[in-house]
Amino acid sequence: MVTRLAVVGGGRMGEALVGGLLAAGWAPADELCVVERVGARRAALVERFPDVAVQDAVPPAEGVVVAVKPGDVADACADVADAGVGRVLSIAAGVPIATLEAALGEVAVVRAMPNTAALVGAGAAAIAPGRYAGDADLAWAEEILSAVGEVVHVPEPLLDAVTGLSGSGPAYVFLVAEALVDAGVLAGLPHDISRRLALQTLLGAARLLTETGESPQVLRAAVTSPGGTTAAGLRVLEAAGARSAVIEAVAAATARSRELGGGPSAAPSPTGTTGLQ
Repeated sequence: MVTRLAVVGGGRMGEALVGGLLAAGWAPADELCVVERVGARRAALVERFPDVAVQDAVPPAEGVVVAVKPGDVADACADVADAGVGRVLSIAAGVPIATLEAALGEVAVVRAMPNTAALVGAGAAAIAPGRYAGDADLAWAEEILSAVGEVVHVPEPLLDAVTGLSGSGPAYVFLVAEALVDAGVLAGLPHDISRRLALQTLLGAARLLTETGESPQVLRAAVTSPGGTTAAGLRVLEAAGARSAVIEAVAAATARSRELGGGPSAAPSPTGTTGLQ
């Protein structure tokens, strides 16, 4: 029996994908396989997914997700090629399509940049096709990643910007969360109460953004009364360059992604005229 999908790499993201696919009913457990070389990790995966095949070698499969660390991609692709797989989705960070195709041959390759929120089914991912990938291959990749979040299509050169924004973005939000909790404590709140309020505030703000359809600017204005407390807080954030710091952080992460992928490290200036008017 040919496996419908093999996930090569049983780390956190590979595990999240399998869990999401099962929860979404994308495939029954006996049509999925996780390939993991580390014995202890295989044992953990067997415990979580008792009906999914967990093994140390790539089986014949209709499709494969390459979910290993960048340094392990060459070996993983060699194993996938030996298994005769004709369709590959790679979520290996920073590994260009050209590198994947060189290792795999004339195989339909789709490269993706997901983020860590896929672990809770709320990920943001972008996908880009290789030269042998058609619309059906893109649809297949989107189906898989949609099981753990939202998916957009971009040309491969824009995956570096995706990395800088949504790939690294959760860390920026976590930093804001840390700061809010610390600020609440400094203002006199007990730590547990400050944490609960800060996290619910972030969750509520995100839901307002996604569920109302209003722009960030409109929602910000709606809670900012002239001369009020929010206006006072926002004045301090703007004076401290908070907006500019976020833009610079995304630009720096984008440039680093290009550098790691072998491309030019220079990013467009975040204060220039490149689409930020």
